[in-house]
Amino acid sequence: MTLDQLKEGKKAVVTVVGGQGLTRKRLLEMGLTPKTHVTMVKRAPLGDPLEIELRGYHLTLRLADAARITVEAEQ
Repeated sequence: MTLDQLKEGKKAVVTVVGGQGLTRKRLLEMGLTPKTHVTMVKRAPLGDPLEIELRGYHLTLRLADAARITVEAEQ
């Protein structure tokens, strides 16, 4: 599944960071690297953007960027 499909309060592990060029580089620089644990905190009322927690901080992402990140849900 992709990060934009993760439900609020659920946790996952990043497996693949997609995209190309500067977009992918920016996502990696923000800490979204493979094997990183993330938690979906909340979504904006209209669904975009969304807020996740990773590495001890909160990050807000656009839905289009979150759709480029493949995650595996934690049990």
